[in-house]
Amino acid sequence: MAAGRVEIGFSGGQVVAVRLSDEKVKDLRKALDKADGWSDVETEDGIVYLDLREVVFIRGAPGEHRIGFSG
Repeated sequence: MAAGRVEIGFSGGQVVAVRLSDEKVKDLRKALDKADGWSDVETEDGIVYLDLREVVFIRGAPGEHRIGFSG
């Protein structure tokens, strides 16, 4: 599956943007249901270690924005 941009927001106001496949987003949401400590998330750019207790939102972008003409 193609990876999409996902923003992960934390209780302190920081936001991290990563590229995740749909499957990895589902895995992250399941991990957030438990939210019992640290978890590693595999992104296109490497592994991100998250304290799930500090995550307050995840937001997925519907698609990449491109400038120019298609065709």
